[in-house]
Amino acid sequence: MEKKTAVVSKNANVEAKSGSASSIFATIVIPVTFVVCVLIYMFVLGNPANFEGGSNENHPLPGNYLGIVYKGGWVVPVLMTLVLLVFIFAIERTLTISKAKGTKNVAGFVRTISAKLNQRDINGAIAACDAQKGSVGNVVKAGLLKYKEMQNEPELLKAEKVAAIQKEIEESTSLELPMLEKNLVIISTIASISTLTGLVGTVLGMIKAFSALAASGTPDATALSNGISEALINTALGVTGSAIAIIAYNYFTSKIDELTYSIDEAGFSIISTFAAQHETTGAPIRQQTV
Repeated sequence: MEKKTAVVSKNANVEAKSGSASSIFATIVIPVTFVVCVLIYMFVLGNPANFEGGSNENHPLPGNYLGIVYKGGWVVPVLMTLVLLVFIFAIERTLTISKAKGTKNVAGFVRTISAKLNQRDINGAIAACDAQKGSVGNVVKAGLLKYKEMQNEPELLKAEKVAAIQKEIEESTSLELPMLEKNLVIISTIASISTLTGLVGTVLGMIKAFSALAASGTPDATALSNGISEALINTALGVTGSAIAIIAYNYFTSKIDELTYSIDEAGFSIISTFAAQHETTGAPIRQQTV
């Protein structure tokens, strides 16, 4: 039991460190990304060479999209930050989920575990988990260790042993899933607020355009069309960020569901094999003395 406790403590420490590292990553990358986008907005989009008369106070040069985007206003760097964050966290989730799968194909790993259990090679199955690594390997290994422990437990009924194995797999899964779903809430939040942020920029731009038109006293089709196009830049950026975030969120959610299904499949194989191979095991019958 002391060895088992040590293994659990070690896994818990690893999970805590992984979660802490992921939180630190998110805390650092968000402000850094915003600063980078502000600098791009000021010195790349706002480059005087993109505007008439060499000043970013004037209209953008015809066909110069960098200048047009710059005229979208202060909402533009915010929207650029949201879009860039989606790509950054998508890369981070891709690496994390790829690591969680382990070194080999997950479906092949599950088949290997089932074959080892059918051959009553519990140590071989545990060795396969050590070779697989990742979240799937960790959860299956925890179930196999409990499987091995229950084989040498004469005081429990078979149903109690099966329940203990199932509980161990469920607890191990609950420890691994938060790590897989980490930072997905950021992507889902961006999917929700990106469009709204773009609409805010659009409304502000339209207000600015029509206010300038009212102040001039005479219709200026060029100024009005430039103002409207500048305002709609915010809508375009907002919708783009939201669309990419929704696609990324659904993609990673489906990948996590695939891993969860594989874990459930392996867990079912472990439980059903134990139940089939230990039909007569159970607590000893105690004889009563009269």
